[in-house]
Amino acid sequence: MLDWTRAQAAAMKPDPHAQAIQGVIRDLIGTRDGTTYVFEKVSGSSIRYDLGSRQPLVGRNAPDLRLGDGTRLGDLMRDGRGVALDFSLDRCLHGSAMGWESRMRYAAGPARNDLGLGAVLVRPDGIVAWAGDRAPDREAFERAAGHWFGSPAS
Repeated sequence: MLDWTRAQAAAMKPDPHAQAIQGVIRDLIGTRDGTTYVFEKVSGSSIRYDLGSRQPLVGRNAPDLRLGDGTRLGDLMRDGRGVALDFSLDRCLHGSAMGWESRMRYAAGPARNDLGLGAVLVRPDGIVAWAGDRAPDREAFERAAGHWFGSPAS
């Protein structure tokens, strides 16, 4: 991030070097890859925090996932709590998630935009904290929820 900020500052100086940098940037932005790169840097969508998981979605901003009934993740996050989305057919995380109901919302149903996941835990800041495969591991979910949301209520 610091290098990106320094590069922007260098490109804005009123000297011949900055003008050359501006020309290169204009050329890059004129390409699909260049535009994608700049968008990802400016929007922060290229950031991935290392949260100790190999699952590609973990540590990234959550996409606006939708349940089959049209419920959007963005709508579920409006109250500032985390969200547990359970896409499994048997709603296997329901009982576990209720231990954190004061700190996270639980929503279940089939995913409209199926990413091959069975469940996703999203922190209040919109970062995916955990993602489970088609048959989510309840114990792994509970460990992640405990890590990010504290001990479950008794």
